[in-house]
Amino acid sequence: MTRTATKTTTSTKTTTETRAEQSARLDARLSELGSVIVAFSGGIDSALLAVTAARVLGPRSLAVTAVSASYPETHRQLALSVASDFGLAHEFISTDEMSRPEYRANAANRCYYCKDELYHHLTALARARGFAHVIDGNNADDRGDYRPGRQAAREHGVLSPLDEAGLGKDDIRALAREAGMRTWDEPASACLSSRLPYGTEVTDARLRQVERAEAAVRALGFRIFRVRHHDDVARLEVARSEMPRMLEPDVNRQVVEGIKAAGYRYVALDLQGYRLGSLNDALTLRPIP
Repeated sequence: MTRTATKTTTSTKTTTETRAEQSARLDARLSELGSVIVAFSGGIDSALLAVTAARVLGPRSLAVTAVSASYPETHRQLALSVASDFGLAHEFISTDEMSRPEYRANAANRCYYCKDELYHHLTALARARGFAHVIDGNNADDRGDYRPGRQAAREHGVLSPLDEAGLGKDDIRALAREAGMRTWDEPASACLSSRLPYGTEVTDARLRQVERAEAAVRALGFRIFRVRHHDDVARLEVARSEMPRMLEPDVNRQVVEGIKAAGYRYVALDLQGYRLGSLNDALTLRPIP
């Protein structure tokens, strides 16, 4: 019993030391960059990056959040909360990926066109304001995943300091918690278009329908879930830890009523539970490094 306890303590200490080294590398890399615009979605990855950049670079760091039809209101509120808590220099800009036919067509590389639109605006802003680099919140765990937006980042010269420092999602959450960030355990999220199956045209009406449905589920206290749009069917993915509560009769009734009020005729509960990027299951994809 004693040996097991000692082993656990040693492992925890080693992990903490590794994170400290990674954090130091992140600080050093940001200092080396000199001045940056942070692509700040409001999610925990870009939030930690924005907070760290502000600490290391001061006024030579600017967090910029893009607002568009595919950007959930919950993201905007998260960005505002973090910016307020840490006194970030923070601005919103408007992007219009919906004006691009390639984006609306919703092929498997849809994200490329969204990020291309975003980085076009951010790199132009950096040039106009005299910032040396644009950086994003991609991390070490994103390596090997199918992320067409990475190609757009490379084309625009956008850097990923979290990835360069070897920081994965668990490291980022731990560092965010140590920094006093209230959003350290905020569930991962993505743009609303990710709820539509590839080949289903992205329209503002469909995005707003998904947003209303997810707002109804969130209002009932659920944290980790997605509403996937299949025409008049809402396929609800919920974390397995939250599945028992979803099946409680009164809660189930309220969920169904809320989602139907958003405009869906049927509500289906996916028994596989929540999976990140589940709509990729129908595709044969290669990783975007």
